[in-house]
Amino acid sequence: MPLLGAAVLAAIGRFLPRIASDAVGCVFAAGTAAVAVAALAGIASGDPYAVEWVGGWRPDSRGAGVGIVLVGDPMSLGLAVLTSLLVVAVLAYSWRYFEEPPRGHTGSFPALVLVFQAAMCGFCVTGDLFNAFVFFELMGVVAYALTGFRVEERRPLQGALAFGVTGSLGGYAMLLGVAMLYARTGELGLAQIGRRLGNGEPDALVLAAFVLLTAGMLVKAAAVPFHFWLPDAHAVAPTPVCLLLSGVMVELGVYGAARFYWTVFAGPGGMPAEPVTRTLLAAGVLTALLGTAMCWQQRHLKRLLAFSTVAHTGLFLIGVGVLSPEGAAGTALYVLGHAGVKAALFACTGVLLDRYASVDEYELYGRARELPLTAGLFLAGGLALAGLPPFGTALGKAVAEEAAGHTAQWLVAVFVLVSAVTGGAVLRAGLRVFAGAGPRPEGTSAQRGEETTGDEEPETSGPLRRIPDTMLAVPLLLLAGALAVGLVPGIAAGAGRAGDLFATHGPYERAVLDGLTAPSEVFAAPHWTVAGVLLGLLSAGLACALALLGVRRPRPGRMAGIMAPVRRLQSGHIGDYVAWVVVGMALLAALAAPGVMS
Repeated sequence: MPLLGAAVLAAIGRFLPRIASDAVGCVFAAGTAAVAVAALAGIASGDPYAVEWVGGWRPDSRGAGVGIVLVGDPMSLGLAVLTSLLVVAVLAYSWRYFEEPPRGHTGSFPALVLVFQAAMCGFCVTGDLFNAFVFFELMGVVAYALTGFRVEERRPLQGALAFGVTGSLGGYAMLLGVAMLYARTGELGLAQIGRRLGNGEPDALVLAAFVLLTAGMLVKAAAVPFHFWLPDAHAVAPTPVCLLLSGVMVELGVYGAARFYWTVFAGPGGMPAEPVTRTLLAAGVLTALLGTAMCWQQRHLKRLLAFSTVAHTGLFLIGVGVLSPEGAAGTALYVLGHAGVKAALFACTGVLLDRYASVDEYELYGRARELPLTAGLFLAGGLALAGLPPFGTALGKAVAEEAAGHTAQWLVAVFVLVSAVTGGAVLRAGLRVFAGAGPRPEGTSAQRGEETTGDEEPETSGPLRRIPDTMLAVPLLLLAGALAVGLVPGIAAGAGRAGDLFATHGPYERAVLDGLTAPSEVFAAPHWTVAGVLLGLLSAGLACALALLGVRRPRPGRMAGIMAPVRRLQSGHIGDYVAWVVVGMALLAALAAPGVMS
């Protein structure tokens, strides 16, 4: 459906007024969301797998075949629903956001967004490894185009180029992994590969395929040290695009890594659980801590939110890395809540950019006192990011950190620290920008020890005198959705069922290849616990304390000096980023090899 909408806009969009082309995009996006919701509702009771062999090309009695299979389970269809709803929000937000395009160029932005939606939804439901690569590449190509959408400016093109080169390396790594598994098994379907690997023993080829596929997904997820593209892209991409990049595309990288493990490598001839847990937890903790430290150091609001996304990607990796249904369910809830909160924060940042032509925390000091509703939404988003109950971020955090605590108690402290510091950074910026809290920052950027300012060109023809209703309604609805994730029992129950089915190897394989229904027993629905609520209140309280401390001490202090070498790694040079991709692959191999090659 979104591909059809994109084709319609490509054919006739140039002849339509802008309001008509935007309306066509919203209709197709909303129609896709309705279909995704209907598909998810269709598996809510009974068989949790909807399997479709495209063209009727089913495998033979031995499980061999060349057909492409699409598989809808609660996790994949839930992500397709999230993706589609977020696309609808982005297109609605964009109605009054961009300046009027030149005659003959209307419809290009909604058409690209619809192709992006098709790629992300296709990646969610595909059951074929090569097909996943195709959707991965389509997702990347459209994301590069959307990042550099303002082609008349130099900086967006530079950001899109760095994003494109880094993402392409991730695609090449994934393709090599696909080729290795095809050479071993002669199959491309996830279920078929998993069954064929079950007849052998893990060896160097299986290890190499796991490392390459995981590296490709972690590039998309912006995990350290593959993350350098994300802050650069967010700093220059149109704000509506940032809603999609941080709201759902990055999370699909985490989903892909976990999906490939559970369907392909979790069987007897795949990867043992211990090295996989070690690899994902190490990547998650490193990503969470480095992203948190860098988030606190930013004054460019879009970069601040981008590094917050990096930090939370680390928490998602920890959640899935414990390899348990509880961890998968908690991460699913966390992703749902985070998508609404982070998209709302970017939407509020877009209001500031188009009102004041800046997203610099210092330059905006006290200037947005006239925007009380935007201020309330921004500060509420900061509290939700910090894990304040009853937001969905708090419930997901509570369930995921409890599951992680069963593996290592200190991981709970990582969840609390990351939530507190990233939420505190957002609250600090909100207090300065909307309330003029603390002393006015003085001195030059060099004196303050910060390389990046927030001076930007507004994305409308001129500063907004009146904020359009859509630009305020969208973040309000997104935060309401994040709140519903934590309050509506049915959403938590669905996440529990999704996690139970997702974090197992056998039911998926039997449903796809044998047509067997999964057992009806499911993991108990995630729910609020006293410990989870208290830890959420603790992280939110720490975030408020850090925000107050931050606005009272505008100078960088000792931490800025410590982080200076790390900040310099974000050089903007593509060659540096390529080198870090290679380093990251080597680190993944070093972490995963013990236990496989011994």
